[in-house]
Amino acid sequence: MRAKQRGSCVLLVYLLSRIAFAQSNPETRTLVVNGQSADAAVVQIHNRSFADLETLARLANGTLSFRGTQVNLQFRCSETAAASIPEVDQVRAKTALSRDFVIAGIETLAQMREWASAMAYAIQNGYGVTANWAGDYRAKASGSLTLASSAATTDSDRNALQLLTNELDNVSTWSDKLVEAKQSMDTAKYSASLGALRNEPLSQKILSCGHFLGTMLGSGEFKDDPSCH
Repeated sequence: MRAKQRGSCVLLVYLLSRIAFAQSNPETRTLVVNGQSADAAVVQIHNRSFADLETLARLANGTLSFRGTQVNLQFRCSETAAASIPEVDQVRAKTALSRDFVIAGIETLAQMREWASAMAYAIQNGYGVTANWAGDYRAKASGSLTLASSAATTDSDRNALQLLTNELDNVSTWSDKLVEAKQSMDTAKYSASLGALRNEPLSQKILSCGHFLGTMLGSGEFKDDPSCH
């Protein structure tokens, strides 16, 4: 904002430096600068308006001084004008994630990744996969999500929590699907090809959302992505 504010001040000084008081048929008019008004002598020369420098300096909350043939005008941009330029920090504050939520969210994401990785490894290598075995991972991930929910204190936290919940639901659905496939002896297709399990639509969705969530939590700022819906 400071760079923009300085730019506005420079522009204001440039414009006002062109204004001089002329002693030719002056008229009294009302000048308004930064919301402040006052009567000032104004003259028209070649279809251009010129106003009293002292009045302009006073209305613009500036100072006017003379040194020899030099006229010095200094302006301080008004607080109203400065406030009209949105602060980057204020914008980011609306989407910032709280520290406690970020920590809990990262732990939840780690638990989901551990669950998904263990399921994929077991299926691809022909190990026994049961509902009880998968349930242990489900319980850990759900417990972490509960802690993240308790840590969500802002709107951004709650929005991010919904994305984490969606990811957990997808991992849970995917896990149930693999347990059912193991029970029906329908997992050979996964062990025959290393990419078969990874390339399934639900697997891709989980991977994409997990990567996005990791980046979002690392940035500490809420963002949204279709892969998490």
